[in-house]
Amino acid sequence: MSDKRSKKRKRHPLKAFFKFILILLLVVLVIVGAYIAYVFIDYHRVPDHQQLDVKDGASLEAKTGETYKIISFNTGFGAYEPDYSFFMDGGTQSWAWSKERLTANVDNIKSFVEAQNADIVVMQEVDEDATRTYHVNERKTYEDAFSDFDTCFAQNWDSPFLFYPVQQPHGKTVTGILTLSSFDMQSAERRSVPVEDSVMKIVDLDRCYSKSYLTVEGGKILVLYNLHLSAYTSDGTIADKQLDMLLDDMNEEYENGSYIIAGGDFNKDLLGDSSEYFGISGEQYSWAKPIKMESFEGKPFKLVAASNVPSNRNADAPYNPDQFVNVLDGFVVSDNVEVVSNTNIDIQFAYSDHNPVEMEFKLN
Repeated sequence: MSDKRSKKRKRHPLKAFFKFILILLLVVLVIVGAYIAYVFIDYHRVPDHQQLDVKDGASLEAKTGETYKIISFNTGFGAYEPDYSFFMDGGTQSWAWSKERLTANVDNIKSFVEAQNADIVVMQEVDEDATRTYHVNERKTYEDAFSDFDTCFAQNWDSPFLFYPVQQPHGKTVTGILTLSSFDMQSAERRSVPVEDSVMKIVDLDRCYSKSYLTVEGGKILVLYNLHLSAYTSDGTIADKQLDMLLDDMNEEYENGSYIIAGGDFNKDLLGDSSEYFGISGEQYSWAKPIKMESFEGKPFKLVAASNVPSNRNADAPYNPDQFVNVLDGFVVSDNVEVVSNTNIDIQFAYSDHNPVEMEFKLN
């Protein structure tokens, strides 16, 4: 009888161990479930037709027949130095290397843009308050440098806290697109573009473009669009819907007698097949698809994209000559805007995973 009691007592520690494991698993499941619920509950989109605050600094009117310069620069949230790779592109980093390197790189971007003496600058991936950029307000750095310009900032997204990658969670991100104009900006508006309804919306978050109304002599208006369209989508039609919405909006403004210029990161191959120009295939990358040229048919707009050097590198590794590159950045202009020149500025991806792109133009 005592032997049986002894055997029962020997089994007790094993039962306690399994009970502990079961409780631990339940706790983990509750935490994971709570986090998933938080992500979906916290997810939200900025309302469409949001009026943007314009910071005054400029008073000039644009003139017809004059040559002006516009630059578009996706700044890669100030983190993408040449030795940087990003986890969502297959790389390893989720934050900028350090706060010190980030601020130095943002200062380099600011100095570079200042040196271009552009009349208009549209910037994308400008962080206002983000874990990945140590809560440095990059927007303020650029706005302070262009205090004699009119500026507006459209929040692209305010994401839930992302607990991935585990070793350095990407965290919470408030980021957007910044427009700088040496011409008087009468008003500005944020437009929300279509995004996926599936779980992929958590990855691609919110997307938008801004439109600014710039003063032109004689009472006319230059409607300036700054855009950063979707990259991480599983539904290929989303990008087409975004482009169609943009062009329809532009067409409505054009029919009102306005000049139209759009600049930014289209997140589509603006050359159709960049591998023909740069010799490196991107067939394996779902985001590197050609822009839908059919969307331009019957509309008074022209896509303007240079092929002298790439405007984007795939950040799956530090920058190297064998890396996939393409042209995602460019402009769209209406037929009353003359393109004088267009080039991608070759800075060897020194400050971002994008090279800046430049266009000189005249208003006819």
